[in-house]
Amino acid sequence: MSQLEHIEAIETRLWSAADSLRANSNYASNEYFLPVMGLVFLRYAYSRYLAVKAKIEPTLPSRGGKTRALTKEDFSQQGAIFLHPQAQFDYLVSLPNSADRAKAIIEAMESIEKDYDNLRGMLPKSEYQELGKEVLAQLLRTLNPEELKTVKGDVFGRIYEYFLTQFADQKAHDGGEFFTPVSLVSLIAHVLDPERGTVLDPACGSRDVDVPDTL
Repeated sequence: MSQLEHIEAIETRLWSAADSLRANSNYASNEYFLPVMGLVFLRYAYSRYLAVKAKIEPTLPSRGGKTRALTKEDFSQQGAIFLHPQAQFDYLVSLPNSADRAKAIIEAMESIEKDYDNLRGMLPKSEYQELGKEVLAQLLRTLNPEELKTVKGDVFGRIYEYFLTQFADQKAHDGGEFFTPVSLVSLIAHVLDPERGTVLDPACGSRDVDVPDTL
């Protein structure tokens, strides 16, 4: 099986598990959408965090046998989000059954918003109080399969878009919001064929589109 086919199989399996959990829990798609996508975002951020951390740590300066601690700026320079321990996905997955998972996830989101002004008020929080403790536990485990830790590339970026597409097919978006497939965004960019200057699209979607290096 090729790398792409392997990733596609993972996407399908993760969605199937998450959607089966929704169906068995009697949640409507529009109730389930934000908390699930918030966890997918958090897992995506954690995947990027681990990749950048592995790259940065060997280059950190040392003095007196003590290595400088990682900082938010280290990750910003690499286009990644710095995650405090309580916001890291493995920590949330490892919480005991007695823990208040909704509270822990909300605190994880709040810690990110505190560090990044552009995300303040944007991440789902109170929505997790509407999901049962066991549903949250299963969702966390579903989105953290061991095989994803060895797959290379922007896997969770793909999974994020795949989940968006599936939720859009279920009409889970409210307020007239619609997901534009990457294939259509790419087609528009190639039809426009910009040669220079700056292209601004405030509704460009969840992923950048490659444009010529001359821009």
